[in-house]
Amino acid sequence: MPALGRLHLVTDALPVVRAALSAGTPVVQVRVDDGTTDREAYGLTRRILDLCRRHGATCLVNDRVDVALAAGADGVHVGAEDLPVEVARRLLGPAAVLGATARTPAAARAAVAAGATYLGVGPAYPTSTKTGLPAPLGPAGVAAVAAAVPAVPVIAIGGVTAGRVGDLLAAGAYGVAVVGAVSAAADPGRAAVALLAALPPPSPEPAAAGAGPA
Repeated sequence: MPALGRLHLVTDALPVVRAALSAGTPVVQVRVDDGTTDREAYGLTRRILDLCRRHGATCLVNDRVDVALAAGADGVHVGAEDLPVEVARRLLGPAAVLGATARTPAAARAAVAAGATYLGVGPAYPTSTKTGLPAPLGPAGVAAVAAAVPAVPVIAIGGVTAGRVGDLLAAGAYGVAVVGAVSAAADPGRAAVALLAALPPPSPEPAAAGAGPA
């Protein structure tokens, strides 16, 4: 299974991807707008995947299992309104990375049982990068989820900054996912470096949960 780094960049902006990968970002999650066509989503994912391959990084696709499979990405992250985790796992097979959004201990345990290899937990803090989100969990909410699935990496997302990484790690997060902290920065590469400096070394990684039913 591809490596699951501690810093995930969530974006659809190629210049930001290039800068972040050059800075050492280990995971890129391709998130396309709702109005993006299948062909556009496929083409963008292929380009980002090529950049990730050059830098030894992992390329995931948000929400779109079909695009991930067509492009040959390393895996998918599914949210609450996307395909069920067990269905995504069946389509992807046992070797792909499969992230799932979870906000409660019960949801976390169910996602892992269905085949998730890591959990995206958030929003950890207030954020304006995505509308319609529930109230922020805070470090305490992240800690509750992490404690429920101690063998599975928890990636905190939502309002994450370099200054907040320490509190999230102390809460049990394995790593963080960011949107605006890098994409909206004047210098995305420098912003990625700051986030990476706040995170521990990438290894050893926790043993991911079983890949679930193929």
